[in-house]
Amino acid sequence: MKNQIKKLCFSALLFSSLQAICQVPNLSSLPTAAPTIYLDFDGQTVNSIGWNNAEPFLCGAANISTAQITEIFNSVSEDFRPFAVNITTDSTKFLAAPVDKRIRIIVTDSSAWYPYAVAGIAYTGSFTWGNDIPGFVFSGKLNNSTKHIAECCSHESGHAVGLSHQSKYNSCTLFERYSTGYGTGETSWAPIMGNSYGRNMTGWNNGLTESSCSLLQDNLSIISTQNGFTYRTDDYAEVLDNTTTVLDPNSFNVNGIITTPTDKDAFKITLAQAGGLHIEATPFGILANGLGANLDIMVQLYNSTNTLIRTYDPINTMRLVIDTTLASGTYYLKVAGAGNGNTSNYGSLGSYTLTGNRGVLAIHSVVLKGSKNGNLHKLGWSIIADEAIATQVLESSTNGIDFSPLLTDVTGVKNYNNQPSKKGNIYYRLKATSVIAEIMYSNIVVLNANGDDKLFNVSTLVQQSIYVTASENYNYKIYDANARLITSGRQKQGIGTIDASNFSKGLYILQIISNDNIQTERIIKQ
Repeated sequence: MKNQIKKLCFSALLFSSLQAICQVPNLSSLPTAAPTIYLDFDGQTVNSIGWNNAEPFLCGAANISTAQITEIFNSVSEDFRPFAVNITTDSTKFLAAPVDKRIRIIVTDSSAWYPYAVAGIAYTGSFTWGNDIPGFVFSGKLNNSTKHIAECCSHESGHAVGLSHQSKYNSCTLFERYSTGYGTGETSWAPIMGNSYGRNMTGWNNGLTESSCSLLQDNLSIISTQNGFTYRTDDYAEVLDNTTTVLDPNSFNVNGIITTPTDKDAFKITLAQAGGLHIEATPFGILANGLGANLDIMVQLYNSTNTLIRTYDPINTMRLVIDTTLASGTYYLKVAGAGNGNTSNYGSLGSYTLTGNRGVLAIHSVVLKGSKNGNLHKLGWSIIADEAIATQVLESSTNGIDFSPLLTDVTGVKNYNNQPSKKGNIYYRLKATSVIAEIMYSNIVVLNANGDDKLFNVSTLVQQSIYVTASENYNYKIYDANARLITSGRQKQGIGTIDASNFSKGLYILQIISNDNIQTERIIKQ
């Protein structure tokens, strides 16, 4: 067996009850591509020199539904969308692929055979080894969460195509072996090769690894040059001339893929008469079940002389809506990936839908404002629309991604006072629906509850004990710098201690897990 280091997908999640497995659909993201990543959900007897001391063992089926399998497939496919590689759930596609251009990722609830507290494992570079050594994702250790299983599948596949972990440093001191990224809400970001479970936007990265605080790992270059496949063929050229793809301004709906950081897709629109133009650009996954997206989209509008009129690139959202009035004539659109406050455009890649029509939406704007009075959150909003508003729903979220109704069908109401029951940031938005079924969301307002964005305050410099002040009961796990589980337990609300007297000096990771929160702290034993 090749002398390679096993790479582990770090899990910060609890075990949960099992669900029954359903039929696995035959799905393929790019059936014409020979290189293949096979997501195997229905169980497998493994007989590989690389695992379990070369003794055969049985991996049971993942205990998830058919709908979850489809969503996981879609999410992993989107991660690899820029490349000429087939993501598939069809074993026949895997068996037909060249043996040195394929990998089987077994998604299974069977993890007792592997002695470490990880959510997945694969050998770095194994995609090209030619010996069919599989990688694994342990669905039970990921709480059978669709989002988390999908992220781990892409993470382990990333190891298979040659990538190491992406990490964070502070003055060349490693403090996150698995980078958790940055930000909150829709544009929150983390690298696929870090810990991307808790972020909405994920992607490939040109960043530091756990082995060096100075050398960058260029994910895109490694994937596209070392595995027998490269990027997909560009679907739309960037040129602005008579060869540019033409859109009907009265109604259009096109799908595209941004494959590289420099890729721009161009389209041409000709308006016979002056008037309004409504355009929506939506990245894949941004509105689907909280799985997140890869592409933060930007659109540039040019006139007939190829002069840039305006760039549309909202700060706090990955999708965009354009409502504008234009004179008659020819115009061009360029669609591209953009960076934001949490990441650059390097990994802002993937598929999108571009739709449009003449005129503007009946709902022109929905604006939400908020302020604090002590711990009271005071919210007010305004709506400008040509049609009557049928429903208004004020929604809230604790992570900026998963929203739920706070005040339902509040037609005519323009303000609301909320007394949060939990500490931390609370995210608010308003959903307005017109009588002709048009929907528009407001901006997102973030207000802090109780002046504290943490449920748990932790002493991070430790001698004998770790002191935790907790606002609710919690479970905890402590890992060493190599992601090995050292100890775990449960503590009650209030001021408590965790014994660290037997710990060696060095870095540890404390994970605090409560009903609705996972908090990670870096602990230094002195």
